[in-house]
Amino acid sequence: MGGRVATRPYGLLTIDWLCRIIVAMIVEMQKGTTTNEVDAVVQRAKSLGFSVQLNLGTEKVVIAILGSNTGQVPSDTFAVLPGVEHVTRIMKPYKLASREFKSENTVVSAGGVEIGGNRFVVMAGPCAVESEEQLMEAVEVVKGAGAVILRGGAFKPRTSPFTFQGLGKEGLEMLAKARKHSGLPIVTEVVDTHEVELVAEYADIIQVGARNMQNFALLKSVGKTSKPVLLKRGFSCTVTEWLTAADYVLADGKAQVILGERGIRTFEDSTRFSLDISSIPVVKRFSHLPVIVDPSHAAGHFSLVPAIARAALAAGADGLLIEVHPNPKEALVDGLQSLTPSDFTRLMKDLRAIAKAVGRTL
Repeated sequence: MGGRVATRPYGLLTIDWLCRIIVAMIVEMQKGTTTNEVDAVVQRAKSLGFSVQLNLGTEKVVIAILGSNTGQVPSDTFAVLPGVEHVTRIMKPYKLASREFKSENTVVSAGGVEIGGNRFVVMAGPCAVESEEQLMEAVEVVKGAGAVILRGGAFKPRTSPFTFQGLGKEGLEMLAKARKHSGLPIVTEVVDTHEVELVAEYADIIQVGARNMQNFALLKSVGKTSKPVLLKRGFSCTVTEWLTAADYVLADGKAQVILGERGIRTFEDSTRFSLDISSIPVVKRFSHLPVIVDPSHAAGHFSLVPAIARAALAAGADGLLIEVHPNPKEALVDGLQSLTPSDFTRLMKDLRAIAKAVGRTL
């Protein structure tokens, strides 16, 4: 693909135009390469107007060279530099989330909990923080059953503006108090660019909900924080679109991403959403990012949550995000899909058995 690519019709586009927008270069450095050799590649890329992203692996350095016209630059531009082992072009729309950029699985650390390793991680708690009493009771339940991260929404974007919208900063303060009391790190959602700094101040993991998966201003904003980001898949988005959205978060080089599968909208109406169980092995094949599953939003009904949760573990997910409420009948948000303390305890027992069978710990 060296030199200029000839312009030829391709539908309404041209191959020349496609190469400019979808090609990136991955430069793999040799083992034991020096800092000066890495810097030489970086400087060559920047001199050509490209941006770079470094992956400092345990054995070698991989450099992603990103720009709108990398498809028109010969691979030899970088291959001839000292210390370069191999140059690969990435033809997928997503770059930083791809296996080409990083072959080994990413393990994200949040509050001392690792997500993406051998341990299957369960995040659990109420959909919304309603009161300090409710939250403290919930954290006791989920921690006692084996969850290692507390979930809870302080800001709750709802379909109707007349429903409970969350407690805002007060809810964040309650979550911080629950973390101090239990020792569990917290994951909570941000819905507005103006609230990113506030949420990052309290959260161990910042969640971007399905409605905001393609809110690119928000993705860029959370990407500038140093906090892990849980990026949920949009209602009607493909895996490719999901991974490309992850690139927005990863582009600044500060944040790490955990992918969250929560079901997509299909013609089927027997569940709230259709859980795309196949997305788990697909993501594992094409991306290095960890993926967790939210069976609560996929099911929409508490009775279906355990089966979906068990399937997610068996299919290779790295964890679950489950709604648990001390008294779902009195929940202000999503009570129908929330597990009771006893239901959650039984599910965790089942998950331990499956985790053992598939060679994972819980």
